[in-house]
Amino acid sequence: MSIALVILAAGKGTRMNSDIPKVLHPIAQAPMLEHALAAGRALDPERTIIVAGHGAEAVQTAVAKIEDGAEVVLQEEQLGTAHAVDQARAALEGFSGDAVVLYGDTPFVSADTLERMVEARQRADLVILGFEAADPGRYGRLVMDGDSLERIVEFKDASEAERAITFCNSGLMACDASVMFDLIAKVGNENASGEYYLTDLVALARREGKSVTAVSCDEAETLGINSRAELAQADALFQKRARAELLELGVTLMAPDTVYLAFDTHIGRDTVIEPNVVFGPGVTVESGALIRAFSHLEGCHVSQGAKVGPYARLRPGAELAENTHIGNFVEIKNAEIAEGAKVNHLSYIGDASIGEASNIGAGTITCNYDGVMKHRTEIGARTFIGSNTMLVAPVKVGNEAMTATGAVVTKDVEDGALAIARAEQTNKPGRARKLMDMLRAKKARLQKGAK
Repeated sequence: MSIALVILAAGKGTRMNSDIPKVLHPIAQAPMLEHALAAGRALDPERTIIVAGHGAEAVQTAVAKIEDGAEVVLQEEQLGTAHAVDQARAALEGFSGDAVVLYGDTPFVSADTLERMVEARQRADLVILGFEAADPGRYGRLVMDGDSLERIVEFKDASEAERAITFCNSGLMACDASVMFDLIAKVGNENASGEYYLTDLVALARREGKSVTAVSCDEAETLGINSRAELAQADALFQKRARAELLELGVTLMAPDTVYLAFDTHIGRDTVIEPNVVFGPGVTVESGALIRAFSHLEGCHVSQGAKVGPYARLRPGAELAENTHIGNFVEIKNAEIAEGAKVNHLSYIGDASIGEASNIGAGTITCNYDGVMKHRTEIGARTFIGSNTMLVAPVKVGNEAMTATGAVVTKDVEDGALAIARAEQTNKPGRARKLMDMLRAKKARLQKGAK
């Protein structure tokens, strides 16, 4: 059965107090909409339609980066959830298969839950996702008769017996696409808000003799985000789950609550993560690595046995081979560090490649930017770069070569050569005392004049 995802992402999110569309606010450094799209991918959808409204242009831009082939349609007026889904009607004209409705501000619905909804569609015409609420509050109640969903009752319309029900409506549903749009066409707006509600499909479907059921999921999966406080709560929930999963997979987190993970962080077992490490998007750390305290990693790959930090920064394009050492206050950007190479102290390596078993001395800088373009530095294998070397790119340093401490290297260095590129030192006897006496006298005159 073909699947079409319809993701509702038109809400302004007034309580967010933001110019950014609500669904683009990040959880674990990815827009909450991206989390919803990631869960939906498990269904291998043939079509993905995002219904945007407020900030539609920004949503369109974000979707183009996140999901190839996804289509954004516009809900110009926000007239309710059924009206929002109806905006996908033209885009799905001629589509034969099921439509699964998701919400861009409900990012934690799992792939397993969506798969169970699709499976339940084999037994019922319309499937609703529900959850057992610890505090049902003002949620709509799902009134069940065995496996059959009889109706959805809004809190304000519920009897005392119905309000006692704890099985609540999440808003997600699955249905044959053509059936869904036929039902939506019959939804009215005779309610206090004057809006067209998707929940009305249950009563309409049953009136036409169609079968309706509900699938249950954990309440945490249905967490909707409408404020900054709820956004922070969602991020904390993501971090708690992600840390627990890493611990279960054999990763050591020395102080779990201080490690911040991105939505796509991958870490192999027997890796040790010290306190206060931040993972940005696009990080893979292989088994048996060591990430020391206060390091920041983003868009990089760390191979088995590598050691990073403390206080190291790996930026996008950093590629560390096995058993490399990246030490304190070292920054690596768009650079390949080959097996066994070391960059241990106070260095910047950008747009570069460093050969195996090479050693980069403290204070080394690859001068990669000329103000307009970036240039590469290539360092060979078993090469020794002396402390405080400036490598002015584009430049190559060969295998088993050396640079002298304090060198400013502007020309290629051949294999096995020693590059010395610094001004000759000259000592002036007695000049230091004379200079200091002159400066102290000048200071005294200035202080006297100030009085």
